Parts: sequence; C-alpha cells; structure tokens
Amino acid sequence: MQAPADTAAAGVIETDAVIVGAGPVGLFQVFELGLLEIKAHVIDSLAYPGGQCIELYPDKPIYDIPAVPVCTGQELTDNLLKQIEPFGATFHFGQEVTSVRRESDGRFHVETAKGTRLLARTVFIAGGVGSFQPRTLRVEGIDKFDGTQLFYRVRNPAPFAGRNLVIVGGGDSALDWTLNFAQDGPHRAASVILVHRRDGFRAAPASVAKMRELCEAFEMQFVVGQVSGFDERDGRLTALKVTGGDGVTRVMPLDMLLVFFGLSPKLGPIAEWGLGLERKQIVVDTEKFETSVPGIFAVGDINTYPGKKKLILSGFHEAALAAFGAAPYVFPDKRILLQYTTTSPKLHKVLGVETPVFD
Repeated sequence: MQAPADTAAAGVIETDAVIVGAGPVGLFQVFELGLLEIKAHVIDSLAYPGGQCIELYPDKPIYDIPAVPVCTGQELTDNLLKQIEPFGATFHFGQEVTSVRRESDGRFHVETAKGTRLLARTVFIAGGVGSFQPRTLRVEGIDKFDGTQLFYRVRNPAPFAGRNLVIVGGGDSALDWTLNFAQDGPHRAASVILVHRRDGFRAAPASVAKMRELCEAFEMQFVVGQVSGFDERDGRLTALKVTGGDGVTRVMPLDMLLVFFGLSPKLGPIAEWGLGLERKQIVVDTEKFETSVPGIFAVGDINTYPGKKKLILSGFHEAALAAFGAAPYVFPDKRILLQYTTTSPKLHKVLGVETPVFD
C-alpha cells in the first residue's frame, strides 16, 4: 500500500480510476481493476482502510465470506490489503470527495475537501451507506464527555476492562458489547448495567437470552428506562440518571458510558453529483453496475437495483462486473478478454507470481 500522495505538490493527479471508499468492496474493486491493468487511487473519509468493518465490528466474527469459515472485520481488511499489494493503489485517507465533474475530454475531475485533485477516466463509488455518524444521546451537557468517558463505538475493548460500565441501547451492538464485557475474558468489566427504553430488543434472540441468563446469575444488571440526566464531579462523569416507566429516577454510578443507538447514514456531497437516486441509494444497472452517468459506477451497500442484497459477497460480485464495464473507458481500442488467475500467464505476471507447471 503506497503512502498518501503529497497533494500540495502534486497538482492534478491523472489516473485510470478513482474509488471513493476503502471498505472491503472498495478494496476488492482495486483487485478487480488491477487484473485488467487499470490503475486506481482510493479516497476515504476515514483515517484508515476497512470502512464499516473496522468502524463497527473489527473484532466481531464474519461467517459469510466464501472459503473463509470465519474472520474478523480487521482480518478481512488485512487480507484484502495484502491481496491488492501487487497493484500499487494510492490511498488518500481522511478526505471527503466534495465534487465530481466531467471535463470536455470525457474524464472526471475529482476534488476533495483537503484540496486533492484527480483526473480519472472512471469513478467507482464504494462508500457503503455513505458518510455514517452515530446517533447521539440527547441529554444536555453530556457531549463534553464524548471521547473520554462517553463512547459511541468501541475500536479497542482493552480500556474498558475492569471498569464500571453503563451500556445504553437495544440492538445487536449494545447486546454484543454487553456480553463481551459482562462475561469472563480478557476484557471483562468490573460491572455492567444495560439500559434500554423497553423490555423488547432488536438484537439476536440468542444474545438477549444470554443477557437475561447473566442477569439471573447476578453477573450484570438490566434496567428499563430513559436516560434523563447525569451527575459529575470535578469535571468527571460519575453517574447516569435513568427514569423508568414508573416515574422513578435511578442513579447508576459509572466509569464509562457506551451508547449504541445505531448509525445515521448520510450521502453527503454524493447527493449533489447528479446521479439517479432512490431512497438515498444510487441506482445502477445489473450488467455493469453503472450509474445514470456513464463512466461512474457504484458498488456495495450504496447502490440499489431489483433484488439487491446488502452483503459483502454481493459487493465483491458487483466489483468484478463493474471493472469489466469500466475497461472500455480506459482502453477504448483494446479487446477485453475474460481470463482466469489459475491458468493465465498474463495475470500471473500482473500478480507477480510464477505460472505453475502441471504434469
């Protein structure tokens, strides 16, 4: 993986393709383009590759990657980065694409909020659900603890071990982290209190059953109610106030507060690019996964078409067909043939591997 380009000195960077989004599908798009000898630059608003896999569940198991019985989001990202090494993609992290416009020669001028400017024959939007932000806890004044004692994501569970935790939410993330911190293991907390506005959950039934089992064993607590306030002392968050349906407000001492209300996806500037949209998703065909603008493709969770399923597997399939759909824009006079990495000497050369000899 190459270092980010020096945008101050580079001026306008010319390339075959720009990929917006460095999640699993965006990374695999680099691979599929690379097999066709299409060079790519990748832009992501996050400071690192991996997208939602790293933001939301770097340590959670993924079971539906073909031929990989189980891997974490971090492992999947690491393996994809290793897989695309032969293609020398250039990454621009911590940057949001602000504008995309077609030039008179048919290429696209792509610019980021940090001033990076690229000129590309094709553009691939692999931005997942877009620029996603966690839904925050609406309690006046509590936001000052954000990042120190109040957290909406867990990137590293180690700092929470041995602490008194209050976890708020009723979805899979809330239950998953509750079980992680309440059970024996390297990251077990000193105490865990789960707070949800009702006794019903949007999480997996097995997780809810395990949580109730832990409560019966006095390994943790579950409280039904709404967060109504907090206590602080010497600039530190010391307790959360939760008001139940009975009107009683209970005070729960804590060291750290974890809130999982889900994510609010935002297309951001993509919504202004003149693409066909349907319910904040980009409409594509199912032959090339091309958008309403020729030369711009959309793959992964950000696109929509009849029968769309938001799976990493589906995104990988879309990336392959999108690469073949883009090839005529990059090589208008070249006939593009389907070749197989198992048998093609040309692809072996592109990948930097030796062609095997079969008896």
